[in-house]
Amino acid sequence: MSPRDQKLDLLAGVPLFVQLGKRELQRVGQLADVLDLPAGRVLMRQGERGAEAMVIVEGRANVERDGSLLYEAGPGDVLGEMALLSDRPRIATVTLLTDTRLLVLARREFDALMTEMPSVRAQVMENLAVRLMAAEDSATH
Repeated sequence: MSPRDQKLDLLAGVPLFVQLGKRELQRVGQLADVLDLPAGRVLMRQGERGAEAMVIVEGRANVERDGSLLYEAGPGDVLGEMALLSDRPRIATVTLLTDTRLLVLARREFDALMTEMPSVRAQVMENLAVRLMAAEDSATH
């Protein structure tokens, strides 16, 4: 299997992109860069501005807010996806627990894709709404 096919298979399994068609996934795959980073690396810091989102291909990361662990992210998890839609400060700090391979999506290119393919924008917005509702439900229970 080629690296391109592996990238598309990974993207197809990411909840943020699971409803996209083959053409949209191929376009997202063209925009995503592969990045290998060492354990201990801080990917993003709470309060700082971000311009990209990342999908974990291999590895694990801690996601913390205000110094408290929210969860441990692993393969297929998306980190910093709000940065694809907004120029707001990061809401969490993410630190790699292991050597990690990531797919990185920059906001500028992703914004152009969402303009080019409105179906991508609709899917991203729907997925984020579902995740926000789930977070709200877990916070109230």
